[in-house]
Amino acid sequence: MSLNALEAGASPAVSHDEEKALVSKVAWRLMPLIMVCYLFAFFDRINISFAKFQLQADLSLSDTAYGLGAGLFVVGYVIFEVPSNMMLYKVGARRWIARIMMSWGLATALMVFVNSEWQFYVLRFLIGAMEAGFAPGVLYYLTLWFPQHYRGRITSMLFLSSAFAGLVGAPFSGLVLQHLDGFLDMRGWHWLFLLGGVPCIGLGLLVLTLLKDRIEDAHWLTASEKTLLASRIAHHEPHKSGGSLLAALKIPGFLTLGLIYFLIQVASYGLNFWAPQLIRSAGTESPVMIGLLTAIPYICGAISMVVIGRLSDASGERRKFVAGLVAVGAIGFFSAGIFANHTTFLIIALGLLGAGIIASIPSFWTLPPKLLAGAGAGAAGGIAVINTLGQFGGIVSPVMVGRIKDLTGSTTPALYVIGVCALIAVALLLWGLPQKLRTLDKF
Repeated sequence: MSLNALEAGASPAVSHDEEKALVSKVAWRLMPLIMVCYLFAFFDRINISFAKFQLQADLSLSDTAYGLGAGLFVVGYVIFEVPSNMMLYKVGARRWIARIMMSWGLATALMVFVNSEWQFYVLRFLIGAMEAGFAPGVLYYLTLWFPQHYRGRITSMLFLSSAFAGLVGAPFSGLVLQHLDGFLDMRGWHWLFLLGGVPCIGLGLLVLTLLKDRIEDAHWLTASEKTLLASRIAHHEPHKSGGSLLAALKIPGFLTLGLIYFLIQVASYGLNFWAPQLIRSAGTESPVMIGLLTAIPYICGAISMVVIGRLSDASGERRKFVAGLVAVGAIGFFSAGIFANHTTFLIIALGLLGAGIIASIPSFWTLPPKLLAGAGAGAAGGIAVINTLGQFGGIVSPVMVGRIKDLTGSTTPALYVIGVCALIAVALLLWGLPQKLRTLDKF
């Protein structure tokens, strides 16, 4: 079949099957390694929540100080994110993602040497700086390999690894803290950071070896497959080589997306950093049991990601699915506040949180490429800017929750504040976005 006939729409059933098989081939080649890398990236974000109890005791940290240290990770991430993603565009995703993996893995492993509050602050900032650009870099990389109408399920596959990080990482963290505490004269939280950081160095070497920067460099694709894949991507994103970051910033709806992602991340970090504390406050003391219960919202998030990703791709609808998921997350936060002292109902509330907030993130990331299609370098930088604006939520959320808990002795008021933030995001998604983001993605 000729490429012209395909683009003109001839033999749609054959062309669709051909395209679907090709996308599946690319996904099986790229996604396993990318997903494992993202799993460790997300585990790097949540391991601090499990280390919290021992770390606070060893370093004499208040909840506010812990929240500040957790937030400094995001400060480092935010400061260096846009420059990191622009550098990725210049040197190629393969080299830059590999550099990120190895440097943040090393910085995470160095947490074993922390023995004072200021060292905790400095190293958390450094870990964030080293990881800066990873998530938006990977998201931009996926736009180079997958047509627009497949990105709902592909992005869900990527973020599914974040759910698995909670699903596997939560019980794993509980086991490490309980059974490796004191092994080789090291505390359990030392082992947690060491086991989370060292594998990232090896993964960085695999990225450098196995990934390719461009479709034309993929020796595992035939010439006709390269032509077909490139044409289907270009069909929705013409003139991708042009554009600038400044031009991307001026696109209507760009800053609104950044604000929406900020509100979503306030909710996401509220779950990631404080879920173990909520479960413990409700009456569960065993680190292993806390780890197992903390995995429940990530199980719900994983299921929701898969289901919503497929429904979103099938319908072409993006915006309303994101709004619905964030609304479910808001209900979860209000419910968690109401049932803060009742373990069973609290876990149900956290399940709603996971199904809503965790699953809303991959659904959200189908929106920026629609807005930035054709922006070239501006797409790489624009995705990074939106992610940066969102990551400010990772600064605000842990500090806010920690401060409220220190002042009131309870996290419940903070849960209600986060629930309101989620509802504001829902309103912006439904009524605050331009027409370009209201259109359906169709084949």
